[in-house]
Amino acid sequence: MAFDAPSLKGRALRLLSQREHSRAELERKLARYEEEPGTLAAALDALDAAGFISQERVVASVLHQRAGRHGTLRVRQELQQKGIAPEAIADAVAQLQETELARAREVWRRRFGQPAADANERARQGRFLLARGFPAPVVSKVLKGGPEDEGF
Repeated sequence: MAFDAPSLKGRALRLLSQREHSRAELERKLARYEEEPGTLAAALDALDAAGFISQERVVASVLHQRAGRHGTLRVRQELQQKGIAPEAIADAVAQLQETELARAREVWRRRFGQPAADANERARQGRFLLARGFPAPVVSKVLKGGPEDEGF
């Protein structure tokens, strides 16, 4: 008895059982298994119609996993890589911008906890926050004010 390879739909369901995937991600990951043109699109259409693929759940998942440790720039980039619609990305980023300064302060506090002693340390702390995707004006406020200064 020969072993049959999993169907495209089966492969997609296996990926979706591990975490939320956007349609674009599934297309990218499953394209090499498509033997006849159009079969992958049909399989993904069926999964989309059944509610297995949800752009809203992908956005919520990324926000839940990344917002506590990363800034809006990094979250936006990840959503773009996942092929999320620009309108959904704009809505997600707008949500995050309301708490950007507080999230940046918390990331800074967990990592450093005390103001920089000199210019080199200040630059290092700034690079760390910038690499996490926080915008430069927010990083500047965090480094100037420290964790206790909430007057911004």
